[in-house]
Formats: sequence, structure tokens, C-alpha cells
Amino acid sequence: MIIAALRTPVCRAGGALKALQAHELLAPVLRRLLSDSGVARDQVTDVVAGNAVGGGGNVARLAALEAGLGVGVPGLTVDRQCGSGLDAIVLASRLVASGPGFGGAGVYLAGGVESISTAPLRARPGADGEPQFFSRAQFAPSSFGDPDMGVAAENVAVRYGITRQRQDEFALRSHRRALDAATAGTFDAETVTLPGPDGPRARDDGPRRSLTPALLARFPAAFVAGGTVTAGNSCFDADGAAVVVITSLARARRLGARDGLLVLGTDTAGVEPALLGMGAAAAAERLLADSGVAATDLGLVEFNEAFASQTLACLDHLGIDPERANLDGGALALGHAYGASGAVLVTRLLAQSRREPVDGRLALAMISIAGGMGTAALLEYRSFG
Repeated sequence: MIIAALRTPVCRAGGALKALQAHELLAPVLRRLLSDSGVARDQVTDVVAGNAVGGGGNVARLAALEAGLGVGVPGLTVDRQCGSGLDAIVLASRLVASGPGFGGAGVYLAGGVESISTAPLRARPGADGEPQFFSRAQFAPSSFGDPDMGVAAENVAVRYGITRQRQDEFALRSHRRALDAATAGTFDAETVTLPGPDGPRARDDGPRRSLTPALLARFPAAFVAGGTVTAGNSCFDADGAAVVVITSLARARRLGARDGLLVLGTDTAGVEPALLGMGAAAAAERLLADSGVAATDLGLVEFNEAFASQTLACLDHLGIDPERANLDGGALALGHAYGASGAVLVTRLLAQSRREPVDGRLALAMISIAGGMGTAALLEYRSFG
């Protein structure tokens, strides 16, 4: 049962949060979660945090100590690239469900963090012993094809017939929804204020009010000559963190929780690496089928908008009207903080569920992952009132 969820502002890499390392983004969220949820530090069983491009080590443990949780609280860092934040929550939910002796009925702080601004440079020794720098890890053997993310998004657009017009319209809708939500104060309660170079930072900096259909139409193809995927209908790299408190239903009641999201099921699936953007659809399709849930049964849907092309292709495949997804905008407007993005989805779903509480409403979080994978989680809003 997810009983609390918070996130930092999601800000462009090299921007407002550029001075904060990953553990410095994560620790304030951990502290606020304990305060808001009423969970005592010594009640925390473990901190599970996703991280994709950090410097190694164990950022979950480092952040737990930075947050003042005490030396007795361990930490575990998960790396499933873009899916890391959601997979950390999935892992914690399975630990809760595992029973006594295996972590069951514990209280977990689970989510993800990414500081792309402070991520270390990557290099391997060259033949002459000098460092050879590279921009990203290899995600699939060359025999499978290992395209960059933008090229893979173009592959999806071509394979599934996602037009430039649809991509641009979806991107514009994401920005406008995010702007409307920010203006209405929708994000305020879920966001932890952080220090920034120009003072405290409490708001996302990605949504663009100046974006128009005419401006989007002027963007050239960004990854493949003559293609349809542009900087305007793609996400941008961002810094941020998001964490949830997850425990058993019985423990949630003892902690005094009023409501939350019950984890009904999760799944992770693999797909062709060249079409990696379809991983979320494969995972969600199997999860919904195994759970006996139709797309029309879903009340809320949050999908990580790395690219408009793959978001639309996945939603089309699942039979989900894009109008029903990402009600307050998504990563096209807010940015993609790799290891944190999956946890941001769950944070948004809890906030949306509480905004219009309906007992039994089903919610779906899903994210596609480099290397040709995807993770999905099916949740249900429950009130204890």
C-alpha cells in the first residue's frame, strides 16, 4: 500500500538544480516523507532507490544517511535505466508482500533519483592507455541493433505510423496541461522545495508557455534525416527525485493512513531493442490481461513521455485514448530525470487519486526502458474512511 509520495521539482539538466548531487536531491524527499506520513525513522525497513547514470556506489544508502535516518537503516540502489524508479517501487511492493522473515509488513521508502547535471563523465581505457570517452552504455548486442533513444523513437514512429502532426499535437497538449496544473497549484502539495543558485526552487522549469503549433512545426528532424521526431516532440534531460512510502495494508492502518494506492500487480517485459519505446505496452498488456482488467476499466493512466511517438504508439496498442493519459502533462513538458521518472508517475497517480477520490478506481503507471524493456504497475485507490 502506497500511503505517501513526494518529489522534487523536475528541472532541466544544467539548470536550477545543477549544484545538487543525487543524494542531495533524494535526502530532502526522504526527510519530508517521514514528517508527512508520521513514520518514525526507526520504523523504516529499507530505502530502495533507482538511479541510472550516477557515479556508482549506493546512492540509496548515502541519501538515507544524509537524511538522518540513522545508521541502522540500510539502502539498496536499483538500475534498470529509465525504469529504475518504478522498478524500485515494484521491488519494495514485492518485499512487503513476501511475508515475515523476508521483509514482509515492513515500511519501505522507494523511488528514484537522477542528477544528470553532476553525473560523472564516462571513459574506458584505450589501446594506448589513454581514456576514451563515451556518452552512454551499450544496451544490446550489435547483432540486435542498439540505436540511440531518438533513433529508436523514429523507428517506432515509422513502424506504427505515428505522424508528425500527432506527435506535435500531443507534445503541445502536454505543455499546456502542465502549465494549467502549475497555475492551479496542482503540483504544490507533492513537491519538496530545494535550494537553487537563485534561491529556493519549488517549481518545475520545463513547461513552455511560448510553444505554439506554428513553432513546433518549425523544428527540424533531430535524429534521422527527413524524420518526424524533433526536439519539440521529445523530452529533455532533467534532474529530480521522487519517493513513496509503501507498506502492508494492515501496517498502513496502524500508521494512521487515511488512504493510498494498493499495488494489485506489476510486470516487466522485453521487446525488440530497436523498438525499445514499445516496452511499456508489452508489460502493460500482459499485466492487464493477467489481472482481468480492460483498458476501459482504468481511471487514471501515467506514461513516461520520453518521446511523443512511442507514447502514442503504446497507448494506441493498448486501446487507451491519449486524452485520458497524463492529465497534468508529462515528461515532454516536465522533463525526464531518468532514474526518477518512474517514481514521478506513481507520485502523480497518488496526487490525482486524492484530488478526486473514488474508492476502487484503477490506475496504471508504465515506462519504456533502454535495451528494449518496459515496466508497468496496476494500482487501486483505497480509502480507509
